[in-house]
Amino acid sequence: MTRQPFFYDITLRDGNQSLKKPWNLKEKEFIFNKLVEFGVQAIEAGFPAASEMDFEAVKRLAEISPDNLVVSGLARAVEKDITAAVEALKGCNIPRLHTFIAMSPFNMKYVLNKSPQEVRQTAIEAVSFAKERMKTLGKNAQVQFSVEHFGDCSENLDFVIDTLKEVVNSGATIINLPNTVERTRIKTFVDMVEKVCNALPKDITIAVHCHNDLGMATAATVESYFAGATQLECSLNGLGERAGNTNIYEVAIALHNSGVDVPLNLSDIYELSLLVSDMSKIAIPEKAPLIGPEALAHRSGIHQDGALKTKDMEKGAYRPIHPTLIGRKDDEKIGFTSQSGKTAVYEIISDAGYPITVQEAVRITPIVKEAAEKVGELPARNIIDIYFNEVFNVKGDFRLVAFEKLSETVFNLKFFHKKEFFDMNAQGNGPIDACLSALKEAGFEQKLVDYEQYALDSEIFGSGAEAMTVIHFENINGETVVARGKDKNTLNANVKAIFNGINLMSGK
Repeated sequence: MTRQPFFYDITLRDGNQSLKKPWNLKEKEFIFNKLVEFGVQAIEAGFPAASEMDFEAVKRLAEISPDNLVVSGLARAVEKDITAAVEALKGCNIPRLHTFIAMSPFNMKYVLNKSPQEVRQTAIEAVSFAKERMKTLGKNAQVQFSVEHFGDCSENLDFVIDTLKEVVNSGATIINLPNTVERTRIKTFVDMVEKVCNALPKDITIAVHCHNDLGMATAATVESYFAGATQLECSLNGLGERAGNTNIYEVAIALHNSGVDVPLNLSDIYELSLLVSDMSKIAIPEKAPLIGPEALAHRSGIHQDGALKTKDMEKGAYRPIHPTLIGRKDDEKIGFTSQSGKTAVYEIISDAGYPITVQEAVRITPIVKEAAEKVGELPARNIIDIYFNEVFNVKGDFRLVAFEKLSETVFNLKFFHKKEFFDMNAQGNGPIDACLSALKEAGFEQKLVDYEQYALDSEIFGSGAEAMTVIHFENINGETVVARGKDKNTLNANVKAIFNGINLMSGK
């Protein structure tokens, strides 16, 4: 698909009119400039005839608009609205007058109280008048016509198409087909759009303007593009009447993922969404696609495993895009619930800066799961507390009482095994060798495979925990058991690691 979509933003008109506290001129100008930076090709700046404030806003935004931007003003199909819009758009290089009238059988009968022929005549006369008035604004001036409630026109679609042919002959070069109130299947609407596209001259731009009453505005807009619509009318954060308008971010990314050249600065999306949320005082739902706080969260163990295995790839196992595409600096969030597994434990503790092996994560996961079953999602702090308790203070049959260096090669070890107390001296080439010798003499021989010593980051572990020893034992089944000990004293860290290890061995 080589046809580039044309993004016509309606945040400042349809979006703004739906706010409990509509934006003032200064706020509108701020959003206008953000839209220009975002790269939209057209902005509907307001409804000039609605109020003096709206007139002044459209006039101001038209005056500050870049030469390559279409600025549009909305007008009902009446002369006074059209005259006001033309006046407001004078300062723009590419001004567009957007007029409309409903053509659904229901609205013509019960809202407009007009016959189809009267509605057709009104549309033709409004577009003709608009075309003549817009000529005064230069060669770039445009006229757009919308069939309000087009989505309800399935039963009189032939009438609508015949009317649109006359509207085009009267001077409209952009025909907009709104799903003003979303009521039925997407395919029904898209098929109607396609029929109009095929019936009108190829040099006429077909637009769609979809509301989100049933939650399908994005899908309807995207599929309409592939059916022939080029202009896509959307709003920032999906702002709009009732359940809102088509969300521009979702459409842009859906098209991008479909291989379409999207002429927007996609990396602006996340910051822009947060800004609009703050200015509109409408919170972004937790689960909002792409921009919601939970949009990158994983709690299922299977999902977490796949997400973490592919987190550095452009394509993720359980996400539609790489977060950086839309300017998100936060990565996929791993939350721990009773449905999560060892991967989440490993990742949460690792991300916090603490050393852990997959084996240790496997060992403490049942304990973390048990805690999560009581409270729901378990905060990272709680998981780290469990990690410290279960990794650095392993409970079991052995309890270290004291370990003391008597000379360069002689050490004293005091410990309990169950209820039996041992107090013994042992020689060795250092504290680890001496401690293991004492345990062997007491009847508790262990097979040491390896050990490592580290200086710990005091900012993470605290000033009192500066050394860590990692001991690798091999049990009778040939399995390696990893044990850790930490202490401000290296000698004590060594022995704590050994006793944590033998408690792990005795528990197997």
